[in-house]
Amino acid sequence: MKYFSSGTGLLAWRFIHPFLVIVVMMGFITPGLSLASDLTTCMSERMEQASDSTTVGELRAQCKTQMDEESPAEQIIETPPTSKRLKVDRENALQPFTLMSHRPVYFLAGAYNSDGYSSRYFQEQYDDPSIEFKDIEAQFQVSLKVPLGLDVFNAFDIYAAYTNRSFWQIYSSDMSAPFRETNHEPEAWLQFTPGWEILGFKNIANAVGIAHQSNGRAGVLSRSWNRIYANFVFAKGNFALGFKPWIRLSEDAEDDDNPDITDYLGHYELRVGYKWNDHVFSAMSRNNLESGFDRGAVELGWSFPLGNYPYLKGYIQYFRGYGESLIDYNQRVNRIGIGIALTDFL
Repeated sequence: MKYFSSGTGLLAWRFIHPFLVIVVMMGFITPGLSLASDLTTCMSERMEQASDSTTVGELRAQCKTQMDEESPAEQIIETPPTSKRLKVDRENALQPFTLMSHRPVYFLAGAYNSDGYSSRYFQEQYDDPSIEFKDIEAQFQVSLKVPLGLDVFNAFDIYAAYTNRSFWQIYSSDMSAPFRETNHEPEAWLQFTPGWEILGFKNIANAVGIAHQSNGRAGVLSRSWNRIYANFVFAKGNFALGFKPWIRLSEDAEDDDNPDITDYLGHYELRVGYKWNDHVFSAMSRNNLESGFDRGAVELGWSFPLGNYPYLKGYIQYFRGYGESLIDYNQRVNRIGIGIALTDFL
């Protein structure tokens, strides 16, 4: 088929290149820890002054003792995960050539939608009734942010970010395993850290920003919208709460590919997260109250340790409702996926 490249070389590239993207991002993303750990930095500094008879084990022991004295374990355990995340973001924002994670970065090797993915827009676009998507696919998200200005007027920070969400029909080998949908979302925002307390919850961050989201397609497959949003984040212990309202920016009727998108995505999103040991549980509710529980969406997530390896976690994500992707914004999805996560909310 002309719109799905064939040939061994191109098929291999379709299969390999998303993994290359993820591997490269693993080398650049700062998911909550600097790539050069405090322990490694300490050992490098001591090595310059150590005698020839000093062993690596002795250097490691000296540095661990120093780190324990400077940061007691009791203090580390008691520090809320949201405060840790903001502190690390702040520290790494000052480092040149550093990219930080924005939203969770993950790869779902298997994502099954019991309601099925519609092929009708693709059949219409390419005039080919034989196009049929499988109910199971792979999905991944890469999300990065960079600081544009810190302590501007001693009042706020400025950030920009890019999020890529891809839906990959990797198991449709008869169609050369195409990408069914890719959503691109660049955004920029002003961020404040007021530190207010409301009912025992500390308001750790507020933001006001603008975002564009589109799937980069043409014809009947084209989807896009722009919005201005605010974001309010509260925390109490290991519990975090985020409320994100938005207003869609209007477009000319002839340029609007999805005029009813707010009927399905609404005007707000509510997220909660809880960290228990190294497990992070999250939940999202969107447009449920606004639509009378008719066109809303719910997303549940659980990231968990994979042995003692600190840089990857197992990840399970469940989504039910509308707006999983732009192409499916007005189609109900009932999907569960399992894979790995590089970063999560906490």
